Amino acid sequence: MTIRYDNQVAIITGAGAGLGRSHALALARRGAKVVVNDLAQADGTLSAGALSVVAEIEAEGGEAMANGANVAKLDEVELMISDVMAAWGRIDILVNNAGMNIPEKALDITPEQYDLILNTNARAPFFLATEAARRMIARKEHGRIINIASVGAFNVLPGLTPYCMSKSAIAMMTRGLARELARYMINVNAICPGYIETEINDYWWKTEGGQKQINSWPRRRLGQADDLDGALLLLASDAGKGMTGTTINVDDGQYS
Repeated sequence: MTIRYDNQVAIITGAGAGLGRSHALALARRGAKVVVNDLAQADGTLSAGALSVVAEIEAEGGEAMANGANVAKLDEVELMISDVMAAWGRIDILVNNAGMNIPEKALDITPEQYDLILNTNARAPFFLATEAARRMIARKEHGRIINIASVGAFNVLPGLTPYCMSKSAIAMMTRGLARELARYMINVNAICPGYIETEINDYWWKTEGGQKQINSWPRRRLGQADDLDGALLLLASDAGKGMTGTTINVDDGQYS
């Protein structure tokens, strides 16, 4: 099955590296125009990661733009949406990928850390999804919202309680938005990745503890970012038009 997204516009948050980069490349290689969002540097300039992914897409003949919005700030989300509409006139696909975590015991988490995790992982995706949905509704065409949750939405990950709470919120948000937006032909689904090797966690897997964790899984291996491509491309396309309010686990059997 060949899936194409020619003339469609996709926003991927947190796309300067890791899973977001993989999502951006997967869609761009199949014809989508991609907005590569990644948190800007302290001086306001675009991140090196976002610029690198845009350059990679353009080198392969695709079309992309970098964006530095902090998705936890509503005014920056609104500006990003406005910029995309001004440049390309439409939003067809939103991939809510940006997220963060602070590994810490629940008893040691500060209110400030808690707010940062929940605001980034739950509040920001909600308002970005609703802002994108308004534009999709106005165009009276199909739309796709894909939220990147985690196996932590349904499983306890030690030392990651606020993170798991935020991902559980994403799973329920997906179901709620799917029901509200179904009449507008907007599909809302979530992908729940297992442990996948990225730039932010690769140090752990080289340690004795990391190796022990890997060896506890049925396949004794780490997932890779492009393991999510199949689910992503399905949910973003007409091939998945009958799927909404669904969460798909892609964990290589880690939590089977």
